[in-house]
Amino acid sequence: MIRIVLAEDQTLLLGALASLLELEDDIEVAGRAANGDEARRLIEVERPDLLLTDIEMPGSTGLDLAEWVRSKAPHTAVAILTTFARPGYLRRALEAGVRGYLLKETPAEQLADSIRRIHAGQRVIDPELALTAFDSQDPLTDRERQVLKLAGEGLGNAEISRRLHLAEGTVRNYLSEAIGKLQADNRIEAYRIARDQGWL
Repeated sequence: MIRIVLAEDQTLLLGALASLLELEDDIEVAGRAANGDEARRLIEVERPDLLLTDIEMPGSTGLDLAEWVRSKAPHTAVAILTTFARPGYLRRALEAGVRGYLLKETPAEQLADSIRRIHAGQRVIDPELALTAFDSQDPLTDRERQVLKLAGEGLGNAEISRRLHLAEGTVRNYLSEAIGKLQADNRIEAYRIARDQGWL
């Protein structure tokens, strides 16, 4: 029996996924979480074979969860089920040790088969995503990503410098570098480009 925890913030989809997977003779849904923080608690208690998680959720994201599982619960494999076909997300997921990356439009039978393959030690990536994953390389440094993310959330240079313990001039330099690398006209456009690529 493959015991899984589901993490998905859309209640209807969470219920539908659980119902579909429980129709399989060899899959047991050991827990359902509506956000990343609930998923962590369930994993600690249930010690499932596999976590099937969305990427964008309140609290910890699916990528945050994958990194946490790799360090704190290595007995649990992680598969991401998402609507976001962004190459940057896939690359970050693979770097975080994710064993599966599937799109939400995956048919139920194919999803169940993917879970079995991941449980058997294979890596399963949606074929369309696999083709585009490395076409678009992330040009940003970690610090440029941090600064750009805060700028995109509406913070000014002074607040970003306080948050990241940097001089305001340094913040301006990071933003300028990011804007230039992304060939954007301003910080908001740069944020949008980076986010659409899954780099933030």
